[in-house]
Amino acid sequence: MNIFIYVALAFFIALLSSRLMKAIKLPNVTGYLLTGILVGPFVLGLAFNGGQFSPVGPVYEFIHANLAWISEIALGFIAFTIGSSFKLSALKAVGSRVIVITIFEALGASLFVSLALIGFHFVFPSFLTLDMALTLGAIAAATAPAATLMVIKQYHAHGPLVQNLLPVVALDDAAALILFAILFSAAKTMATGAAFDAYTGLIKPMLEIIMSLAIGALVGLIISLGCKIFKSRANRTIMAMFAIFLCVGIYHLFEEPFMGSFELSSLLMCMMVGGVFVNLRGDALKTFDRIDKFTPPVFMLFFVISGANLDLTVFASSNAMWIIITALIYCVIRALGKWVGAYSGARLTRAEPVVQKYLGFALIPQAGVAIGLATTASKILTDAGSISGSYILAIVLTTTMIYEIIGPAITKMALQKAGEITVEPTTQNA
Repeated sequence: MNIFIYVALAFFIALLSSRLMKAIKLPNVTGYLLTGILVGPFVLGLAFNGGQFSPVGPVYEFIHANLAWISEIALGFIAFTIGSSFKLSALKAVGSRVIVITIFEALGASLFVSLALIGFHFVFPSFLTLDMALTLGAIAAATAPAATLMVIKQYHAHGPLVQNLLPVVALDDAAALILFAILFSAAKTMATGAAFDAYTGLIKPMLEIIMSLAIGALVGLIISLGCKIFKSRANRTIMAMFAIFLCVGIYHLFEEPFMGSFELSSLLMCMMVGGVFVNLRGDALKTFDRIDKFTPPVFMLFFVISGANLDLTVFASSNAMWIIITALIYCVIRALGKWVGAYSGARLTRAEPVVQKYLGFALIPQAGVAIGLATTASKILTDAGSISGSYILAIVLTTTMIYEIIGPAITKMALQKAGEITVEPTTQNA
């Protein structure tokens, strides 16, 4: 298959899907995921696979051999951008309230989903394994800032709820990355069936987190110093790209036996790069703005690839019903955990009543980072010989579709109940 024609086809169909999504008032990311499913191995890809409905074949092998790296780089850009939220002056300005609320709502979603699915595991152990429950619990912490920001901008919302919501959404995914690094380490041990020992189960995962943050800080320092030499906006953008590619490369380097077979987190590394960079460079936000301007096609392709990686055979298996049931449990329990966590954190910090009541509802949307974490988990678990990876990705993509449909509507409802939508929405040309 010609890689250029395939990618061009993916871009073209994704663009068409964005027009369709606009017509039916759904976010573009939903269209991109559907595009991936359409051009993936199980729909149009069937033509290149002799009509056989199978997770293997030319299209599947082509995607994994030629396009898998794009997902890793896209996630690196996402994590790098998340790092910009850690500007110390901005954190001091919003105070400790936002940090407390973020910790509570992220832990609330993760704890509620983990406990609910662990309970589900003991009832139906043949489908839902403990490693799946922990991984999905870690992913539950993530929120989709894009969907929330879209609603706020569209309806010109403003007030105490929005003032607290924006920084919480910015910090939320950072908390999700850290939770994922901790919980997924335990999940990998369970999935591989390795005997538990203190080094493998506790010490090594903590070392991997510390090393990831330390390497990210060092790379962030290097590019911050490098920007004193390379001063043009173009060169600083290149420095940022250098850092992201380097972190992904270091992640793969440490996987090698001669480096100790460490599973570092490229996401934590890139997030730390962004955090150090934004604090050491007064003009860092200009670089982040330039990054934001050329990453849309990268993110588009990332979501297309995520959709293409969805193994539809799991929905044709005897476990299809369990995937849907698990996805529904995940959706309901995660929303409950977000609300309880946000309410508890807001009440503890004596936030305004509207913040206590409605903040949790505005944190329900979930998309990019969650899909990225699910993709990462799927790849690692599949490589380890576990079927859990395919189920996790199928569940998260199913819940993403649900959240992308109802999430923005619930956010709008919360803002309306809080009295922070006061004008008609603007109409934007596209």
